[in-house]
Amino acid sequence: MNSQPPVTPPAPEFSLVLGGPLYQMYLRSGLVRPPADLVERRILAFIVVAWLPLAVLTLAGGSAFGGVQLPFAADLGAHVRLLIAAELIVHQRVQATVSQFIDRGIIAPADRAKFDAIIASVMRLRNSATIEIALAVASITFGYWVWRTHMSLPVDSWYIAIDPAGGESLTAAGWWYAFVSLSLFRFVLLRWYFRLIVWYVFLWRVSRLPLRLNPLHPDRAGGLGFIGNSVFAFLPVLFAQIAVLAGVIGSKILH
Repeated sequence: MNSQPPVTPPAPEFSLVLGGPLYQMYLRSGLVRPPADLVERRILAFIVVAWLPLAVLTLAGGSAFGGVQLPFAADLGAHVRLLIAAELIVHQRVQATVSQFIDRGIIAPADRAKFDAIIASVMRLRNSATIEIALAVASITFGYWVWRTHMSLPVDSWYIAIDPAGGESLTAAGWWYAFVSLSLFRFVLLRWYFRLIVWYVFLWRVSRLPLRLNPLHPDRAGGLGFIGNSVFAFLPVLFAQIAVLAGVIGSKILH
């Protein structure tokens, strides 16, 4: 009788995108098809909620293309902030990276249960409703304060009206921008920061295991060189932040 080598079961599902209250809302509203499809539908939904009302309100108020020092059409930062997405790429690349720990035999069979427990623990952290609620509250409160004190331009614009005495007040479009559009953007951004923390928590906990490394591996990292490729998974998130910063700087230079 020929003995067959034991088949190593695949790693449990690991994703920085799936899970959490926002993802559950996507599922219930039909904005996602598991695991992370229908990206175009989510982008369209964000545009309808965060950008389209601003266009309508500024057109109605006469500040879409002129009438103020900074019209809506000329505000680079506003348009860049509200037209970004990165979920699918992060999901696919990070999941493939985690599976390499098993496929390359870096996790010993005796430590497989500990590895699976680490993934389960990290996924519970990812799914924390308390943390996402805290991020949402911070986006609306602290985020608004940062925007008004450091990010908004002190000029007559489509979102801030300046009276002859120098007083400032939000326009109708400004109220939507400040408390809906920007709050939504800040929440998504803070949520990505939190997911990055989840990723590094996972890597740190795995590093505590007795990994089976190969000092002669050609990647010159003991066989762990594939982890460096996970950086490319987050390039869309990094690009989005660079675009936002460039938009803010561009608006300040121009206006």
